[in-house]
Amino acid sequence: MSQGTFNKVKPTDRRMYGPRKLLVCGWPADQQSELLQLLEKIGITEAPVIFLTDDQLDQALEQVLELPHCSGLGQTSDTPRAVVLSGLTEQELHAVISAYRRRRLPEQLWASLTPTSARWPVRRLLRELASEREAFQRMQAQKKRPR
Repeated sequence: MSQGTFNKVKPTDRRMYGPRKLLVCGWPADQQSELLQLLEKIGITEAPVIFLTDDQLDQALEQVLELPHCSGLGQTSDTPRAVVLSGLTEQELHAVISAYRRRRLPEQLWASLTPTSARWPVRRLLRELASEREAFQRMQAQKKRPR
């Protein structure tokens, strides 16, 4: 796991790092339209959405984020299910995650693009996110143990 830190994102109009896009990983082809509908319902329609394909795993995030809207649509990827948000406002990030949870869609990894992660291959980011999730779950389990 990297030595990064978590920063709480407040629901403000402050724009996050990167081009205004969403990178969607590991979504089966038959479920991709559900995410597009969710984004439309909450008013995030002008942010291009890119569906990662397995042959893009070793490309840098910044390179994949150059692809046009709906690249990879209709192709299933075997990667872990994740969404990388780039260039949205913090308020939009909260809206996307809240709407996702309200719909009770399958659990997935979430990330926002950073200047550091932009240069990483997608595979590395997904590995880091999975590792961070495991560490967080262990920490939560330890908090629940009686002393």
